[in-house]
Amino acid sequence: NEYGLFRGDEPVACEDEHAIFLKLELPFIQPELRENRGEIEQAQSEDLPGLYDGTPFNGLFHIHTTYSDGAHSLEEIVQACRESGMQYVGITDHSKSAFYANGLQEERVLEQHKEIDQLHQKYPDITIFKGIESDILVDGRLDYADDFLTHFDFVIASVHSNFNLSEADMTARICRALSHPAVTMLGHPTGRLLLGRESYAVDMEKVISTAGQYHKIIEINSSPYRLDLDWRWGSLARQHKIKTALNPDAHAIDGLADFRYGINIARKAGFGRADVINSQSVDQIKKLFSDIHN
Repeated sequence: NEYGLFRGDEPVACEDEHAIFLKLELPFIQPELRENRGEIEQAQSEDLPGLYDGTPFNGLFHIHTTYSDGAHSLEEIVQACRESGMQYVGITDHSKSAFYANGLQEERVLEQHKEIDQLHQKYPDITIFKGIESDILVDGRLDYADDFLTHFDFVIASVHSNFNLSEADMTARICRALSHPAVTMLGHPTGRLLLGRESYAVDMEKVISTAGQYHKIIEINSSPYRLDLDWRWGSLARQHKIKTALNPDAHAIDGLADFRYGINIARKAGFGRADVINSQSVDQIKKLFSDIHN
């Protein structure tokens, strides 16, 4: 109990937490997992997940620039990622239906891609993935034509409007987007803003199952205002062999470091290194994206 470890009424001396688990004849249970959600039984069967410790952390996705509603230019973002030791960065400005965020019409996407190609020549030590955060429209479609979506290396699909749909309609909306071959990952899956906005009504079991069916990534949006996917869905996500991306959803350089909050949520969710795509190399990321889209 909270006063110590006892055998009957007699206290059992323990130097530290590890000693407590030894006395209980259990493997050490990491503090993040101690929620009475099956971790004791997992320890008894020696089936505890190994938690991701943040190393290696090779790159970032879900970053906005001045092309849409970000505070810093594309080159400034790339330079900041290089200086922090990242091997790659995935740029995802808002898509064209996000008029409130200066979303990119097709011609501006092509303009950005041209600049990315130029930056690749200037900074050969970092890979810049051409991405977009595409709005999921109310009927589950994306807001670019299918043939235009092939211009992107990866697509984050996110809900940014019509939050008041019924649970059935919101679930169908998101699941239809997840079935699209161009979609790589689902952004902030429940739409919550901590202390600001509740999650929209959605059947997350169905969403996670559908993501698993189509081999999609579900981000842990690491912004301290979101922390979404909620850690409580980690066990189900892992059952469906879903990988996660610890995405800062950064709109400025000082937001890039928010991925560290995502590491904590990933550990709480029971994700290991193999579950977190940010731990992968450039070549592994390229293969992962190719496999998802094919």
